[in-house]
Amino acid sequence: MINRNLGKLVLLFILFVSVTGYSQQDPQYTQYMYNPLVINPAYAGNRGVTSILLLHRSQWVGLDGAPTTQNLSVHSPIGLGKVGLGFSLVNDVLGPARETYFNTDFSYTIETGMEGKLSFGLKGSLNLLDVDFSRTNPFNQNDPFLVNIDNKLSPNVGVGIFYHDSKFYGGLSAPQLLRTDHFDRSGAQGAQTFVSEEEIHYYALAGYVFDVNRNLKFKPSTLVKMVAGAPLAVDVNANFLLYDKLTLGASYRWSAALSALAAFQVNDGLLVGFAYDRESTDLGNATYNNGTYEVFLRFELFKEYNRMLTPRFF
Repeated sequence: MINRNLGKLVLLFILFVSVTGYSQQDPQYTQYMYNPLVINPAYAGNRGVTSILLLHRSQWVGLDGAPTTQNLSVHSPIGLGKVGLGFSLVNDVLGPARETYFNTDFSYTIETGMEGKLSFGLKGSLNLLDVDFSRTNPFNQNDPFLVNIDNKLSPNVGVGIFYHDSKFYGGLSAPQLLRTDHFDRSGAQGAQTFVSEEEIHYYALAGYVFDVNRNLKFKPSTLVKMVAGAPLAVDVNANFLLYDKLTLGASYRWSAALSALAAFQVNDGLLVGFAYDRESTDLGNATYNNGTYEVFLRFELFKEYNRMLTPRFF
C-alpha cells in the first residue's frame, strides 16, 4: 500500500508541474533515462553496483556554434547500500560560452515495503564559466560591453528524491538551487556589466516497466523540465527491451523534436546507446541542420554476490 501511494504522489506531482512549470537552460539529454544522476542526486547508488557512464551529445550538427556536451558520471552504493555516493563532470559548450560542472552527490535510502525504496539526495557543485566574445566575430572589436569571462567560479547546491520498486520509478529534483548572476566590472569606466543569468531548474521524471512476455519488456517514461522565463519542456519516451539485450525506442519532446533511440547490452557490465533527434520546429527544416546525435557507454562493476540475473531497465 505504501509503495502504491508513493507512486501515485509522484505521478500526481508530475501532472501538476507539467501544467504550471517552465523549461530549462541546463544541458539537455535525450537518453536521460540512463543517466538520472546528472539531474537528481538521490539516484546515486540506486543501481546497486558501481556504475560509470560516458556520454557525448552534438546538437544541431552543421550549425556554427551549436551546443555540444560531454558527461562523465560515476556512482555507487556504500556499505550496506543505504548510502550512495556519486560524482559527475559535465562540459557544455554553446557558441562563445563554455561551462564546466563539477558535481558530487550523496543519497540516503530507506525501504518503504517489500520492494519499494525511497532515496533522498544532496548535490554540491562548482560551475566554471568561460565566455570568449572574440569567437562571435563582433563588428566592433572594442565594444566595451563585450567583456570576456575567464574561469568564473560559482558554487551551488541541489536536492532530490527518488522512489523505485521492481517496476516503477519516479523522482523530483532541483540540482541547482542558487540563482547565479554573472557580471563583469572591467567594462567602460569600471561599470558593472551584466553578462548572463542562471535560473533555478526543476525536474520531474517517472517510468514504468511492463512485462509483455518473457522476452519483451515495454517501458514508457517521461521527463518534465522547468525554469522561469522559458517554455515548459516535456519528453515522452517509449522503449522496448528484447531478450534483455536490445533496446529500441522513440521519444517526443513537446513542440521541439522527435527522437529515435537504440541500446545494446554487450555483456553484464557494458551497455552501448545511441540516439538521433530531429527538430519538429522550423529549425529542423534548415539545410544547415543535420540533426542531433547522442552516444553513451555505461560500464558496471559487479561482485559475484550482487550480479544481476537480468539487466535493470532503469
